[in-house]
Amino acid sequence: MTKRDFLALEDWSTDEVDGLLALAGRIKRGEVTGGLERKVLAMVFMDPSLRTRTSFETAMYLHGGHGIVLEPGKGSWALETEPGAVMDGDTVEHIVDAARVLGRYADALGLRSFPRGSDWAVARKDLILRNFARYCEKPVINLESARRHPCQALADAMTLREKLGDTAGKRFVLTWAWHPKALPTAVPASAALAAARLGMEIVIGRPEGYELDPEDTALVRRLTQEAGGEFVHIIDDPDDALVGADAVYVKSWGSVKLYGKPEEEAALRAGLRDWRLTPARLRGTRGGKGIVMHCLPVRRNVEIDDAVLDGPNSVVVDQAENRLHAQRALLLELLGTRS
Repeated sequence: MTKRDFLALEDWSTDEVDGLLALAGRIKRGEVTGGLERKVLAMVFMDPSLRTRTSFETAMYLHGGHGIVLEPGKGSWALETEPGAVMDGDTVEHIVDAARVLGRYADALGLRSFPRGSDWAVARKDLILRNFARYCEKPVINLESARRHPCQALADAMTLREKLGDTAGKRFVLTWAWHPKALPTAVPASAALAAARLGMEIVIGRPEGYELDPEDTALVRRLTQEAGGEFVHIIDDPDDALVGADAVYVKSWGSVKLYGKPEEEAALRAGLRDWRLTPARLRGTRGGKGIVMHCLPVRRNVEIDDAVLDGPNSVVVDQAENRLHAQRALLLELLGTRS
């Protein structure tokens, strides 16, 4: 039987994603129990996690399965990721061997691996994730990679539908925010792709130099059109971007043009601290009632003001909760028997 991976939301059809969201809704309402008895999920975290790790472990427990967490270099061997590497350095085990062995122990595997190296042309290929999936005989779930965070995107889509009802034609604004570090583009790209799948009107607000990967922008545009939505435009002003928004997704990301050039990237972002979601800016959303989303963790009063995060427009905690329900649906789809 051919295995099914979950590496990117766009790898699954609209009907399949809708099916996952419908199942997640049933799960959240308490209509689905069990289905993962005697199933094991092994998760390899090469980078930190709070929500992803906890929600997947909880999901496996709630449906009768078991989750195992491995942190290479912290209780398990440090992993080499380069194909053909001469392993005479600090790494002890190759990711190819880890994937093969873990695939014999568990029913599904998850991997988190943020961008590495100094060349975006290489990092954007997501080779660590894709080689892991290539050499593992069991389904592999992307727990966030250089390019995608499909589990977050699934929860984002669920939240947008819950809060906005019919999402067709509603305005979704992805807005950049200042952050002391250059972060990956996986979450913002995946969030925009989720909104595109829902037929929303897409606006991306970002300063000059902080364009998403051109292929990702083109994909958002194509999926938006296919779903009957509209890719409106890209705006380089933090106030103008929010006008008329039904949903505002705040997220920082690094400049892909300056990937691997930290000093130049830091200089570019140095004067951009004004890119922050404030109560005044929130009033520019549709009727001042646009919902506020963020994947968490969030730098309070740096990316979003306290008054916004703790105010009535914020749905960030509901969004985080939906990670659990969406992933329960995903695990049942990949591994389980639904009851």
